This record gives sequence, C-alpha cells and structure tokens, in this order.
Amino acid sequence: MPSLIQKLVKKGLLDRERASRFEIEAKEQNKKEEEVILENNALEEGLLFNLKSEDLKVPLKEVLPEEVPLKVLELIPEDSARFYKMIPLAKKEDVLEVGMVYPEDMAHQEALKFLSRQGKWKSQIFLISLSTFNKLLKQYRTLRKEVEKALGELERDLEEEKVRPKGLPTVAEFERLAEEAPITKVVAVILGHGVDGRASDIHIEPTQEKLRVRYRLDGVLHSSIFLPLRLLPAVVSRIKILSGLKIDESRVPQDGRFSTKFNENSVDFRVSTFPTVLGEKVAIRVLDPSQGLKKLEDLGLSSHNIKIVKQAAEKPYGLILSTGPTSSGKSTTLYTILQLLNQEGTNIVTLEDPVEYFIDGVNQSQIKTEIGYTFATGLRHILRQAPNIIMVGEIRDEETASLTIHAALTGHLVLSTLHTNNAIGVIPRLIDLGVKPFLIPPTLRLVIAQRLVRKLCSDCKKKVPASPELKSLIRTELSSLPGIKLPSEIEIFEPQGCPKCNSVGFTGRTGLFEVLSMTNSLADVILKEPSETRIYQEALKQGMVTMKQEGILKVLEGVTTMAEVLSVAEE
Repeated sequence: MPSLIQKLVKKGLLDRERASRFEIEAKEQNKKEEEVILENNALEEGLLFNLKSEDLKVPLKEVLPEEVPLKVLELIPEDSARFYKMIPLAKKEDVLEVGMVYPEDMAHQEALKFLSRQGKWKSQIFLISLSTFNKLLKQYRTLRKEVEKALGELERDLEEEKVRPKGLPTVAEFERLAEEAPITKVVAVILGHGVDGRASDIHIEPTQEKLRVRYRLDGVLHSSIFLPLRLLPAVVSRIKILSGLKIDESRVPQDGRFSTKFNENSVDFRVSTFPTVLGEKVAIRVLDPSQGLKKLEDLGLSSHNIKIVKQAAEKPYGLILSTGPTSSGKSTTLYTILQLLNQEGTNIVTLEDPVEYFIDGVNQSQIKTEIGYTFATGLRHILRQAPNIIMVGEIRDEETASLTIHAALTGHLVLSTLHTNNAIGVIPRLIDLGVKPFLIPPTLRLVIAQRLVRKLCSDCKKKVPASPELKSLIRTELSSLPGIKLPSEIEIFEPQGCPKCNSVGFTGRTGLFEVLSMTNSLADVILKEPSETRIYQEALKQGMVTMKQEGILKVLEGVTTMAEVLSVAEE
C-alpha cells in the first residue's frame, strides 16, 4: 500500500527528490510522515488533512477546546491520548466521538478498542489535524487543575481538623458531620482518621440501609461508623475528583491515586472503586511513608536471616524473590532492601504496578497496561538505562520470567515478587513459567517467603502456662532446630486489652519469614529432581527455619500468639 508521501507525489503535490528526503528523515528520526511534511512547510496543514480525510474516507473534524466537556475528556486517560494521538470529543448516549490523528495505524485502533471495551462505550472515529490535537490536549491541564483544587481543599480541611482527638472516629462525631458539614469535610475526616489510627485500608461500602465505613487495623477490618446512605454518591464523587477518576462512570471498576500533606508528611492514597448491586464501593489503601518504609531489623527478620539477606543483596548480580499472598508485606520487604542498596554510585530502576512508596534517588516507573507498557515491555527497554539494580513489581507470566532471568544473568541484581505459598514453591513455579532448571542455580540468590501476624500489646499481654496440646506442638516443631532448649514448663502470652491498644490486645504487625538461599547442594537437587519434597528436605539440611517454626519462636518470646501463627503458617 503506497505511503502518504508517495500518494502526494502521485497527485503532483510533492516532487520525487523532496519526497525521497522526507521518507529518509521520517525513518531515521522515527517520525510520522505528516510530522515531517509539516515541519518542512512542504504543505499547508488544512490541505494535507483534507487530502488524508478523502483518502481514508474518515470525516475531518475541527473542534475548539472549550467545546470538549471535562467529563468526556476523562474517558480516555491523558497518557493514552498523548501516546496514541487520539482524544475524546463528545459523548452521545453510549457512543463516544473520538478524534484521531492517525486512524490508519492499527496499533492506535487496537488501543481504542481496548479502551472502549473497558469503558463499555462504542466509538465513532473522526480525523483531526495535529494542531487541533495539540490544542485539545491542553484541556487535560484544566482537568488536572480541577484535581489540584480539590486536593488543596482537602489539605485545608485536614489542617482545620488537627485539633480533633487521635484515633478512630466516634459515632457522635460522624453523625454531626453527616448532618452539618459539607461533603468535603466528611471525606477529609474519613481519611484523616484513617491516617491517625494507622489504618492500612479504608473501605466505604453501601449496605441496604446505611453507608458503612470500615478501617483495616493490623490486618483486621473494623466497622467504625454507619452514615446515611444518601451520602454515598457525594462521597464517591468527591473521592473520584481527588483521584482524577471518571465521575460519571459507575458501571465499571476504576483505579486511581492522590497525595496530600498530613502532619507535615506526604501521604499517598491508592483508590479502587467497584460497582455493587447497592452502589459503588470504594477501597482506599493508605500509603504513609512514615509507616511503610522500614529497616531490615524492623520487619521481624531474625538476626540469622538478616545476615543472609544482606549477603545476597551485596552480590553484584542475581535474583532475589519475595513471595507470599496479597498483603503479606512483600513490597515492603523489597522497598527495605532497595533503601539498603540506594547509594550515590548505584543506578536503581524499578518497574511497579502501582508505585506504592517513593524513594528519593531511585528511578521508579509506573506500568501502564492500557498503552501497552507492561512489565515485559519495560524490561526490554530498562537495560538501555544501564542499571545496576532492577526491581520488577511482580513476575506474572512466562515472558516477564524469562526477561527477569536474563537480566539477572547479564550482570544485574534483580528484585521481584512471585505468588507462592512458601519459599520452596518458588523453584517449581519458575519452572512452570518456562524457566529452564539449569538457569535457576546461577541466577536465583535468595527467596524470602513471608506472612504478617499481629503483635501483642506490650502493656497488657499476660503470661500463661501453655496447654498440654500446645506444649506437644511446640516441642515437636522445634525439636529439629539446633541450640533450642525448652524448659519443662512452657509459658506463652495471651492478649488482654487496654486503652493503648483500643482494647483489642494487639498493636502493629510483624513478619514471619522463610529464607532460602542457593547452595551447591540445592543446585544439584534443582538439576536432578526439582520437586517440592526434595527441595524441602534440602532446605532443612541447610538450616532453613520454616515460617511455622519462626512463628513459634516469636510466641515464646511474647511477640505474638499461637492462634496468630497457626492462622497464617502452613501445617
């Protein structure tokens, strides 16, 4: 099929010499032919796009920026609009008019189809000129200003609320707010109390009669208050404005985030909306850097395991994997290792989805699947940044696994996460993802499996004798560990409840870990018989403490309870 430049030559609008020069320029500079033609003033833009419209049989449309409503602009993210040179123009019922500079480009067409499926709308395509597109793109600045204005109002509301008592909201306080205060203040107090109360998540969800607000403290959700159900649309809309989400879209889930100052700290809120039969539910992850970024010693790792982790992190290349279920602290562990490695002479580049905490001096990149920027595509380009250390948020598929192994083999220290139940399950999982067994020993340096358990309140925990059943369990599990001497009478601790811990008996959480490092013996097992049974036997030989054993040791130290350990550690 002849190119645009060739068609212009055929119409007598370009001579062959200039056409040949433009084609070379477009190829060498990786530009579209239209851009090269206009940059060289070879043709007037209006004429060029009129000819293109006739050729493609796509109507050309001129649109003024003020004619595009901001609500319509929200239907295509700014990143996608900029990358694919397409922009929403108007919406009529379930049909979105979309202006495209390059409607003939199949990649652009596929991106539009993907977005239309996500947004549950049909598209009607119009051709727009480059200058029209650039003018319309500036409308996103207006959209951002609306978000910035809302964030400014939130910060003022939070500042005014500093005089409130610490902790979670009372029924009376919220009832007063619901009846008297503007919705901006209601949302500010919901968020403020979440940060004050050290909540990791805030859930705002409709029930049949009320709007329920729940806070997740130390891994457990607590119902804090019930608000009038009529507040749901206003509360959800306010949070969507803060997050830059589509206000008029309630049929499909949306994800966003925003940051605001709170007690002199910048706190990030990661927002997820979800349609239910009773209305939209909102889940907000609270990412407070003062709570999230820790030192290795603060995670709950034993001194022996800290030494192993530091030794692996000091290696110039290889793969360190953190594994466990969702919300088990994997990302926090990787961020902690990154902080340890973050030095002036080291180039650290990350690929994350999403970026949870910002670390000064680390080049953090947010994955954007809607424009084709995935972990795999990011890994292909990341090596051009000449990194010393790479963090990949998660190994999800064969391609990412292969590229991660390749990066670790070619002189880079790579950190990533994987979903397995324990440390020994990582090796069979990598093989399932297409990694050849012979590539695992030279690349895999360390596996850190983990779970989170609640810590007993140090002010009110109570020492009690262990029951005969618990004594037997403790002795059986710890019998294989060298250097462990148990007394005849084993005592453990139980939660009681006091004002410091809000009468729940627990404050904060700590990790239970399994740390498996690569050895020559383990390498032989991987090459000959990489089953979980054989890997487990070899892991125990090299002195790995299982998650359950580590949990029991923490029980004896008075850190947590046996019930907490047994709820997360495998039998």
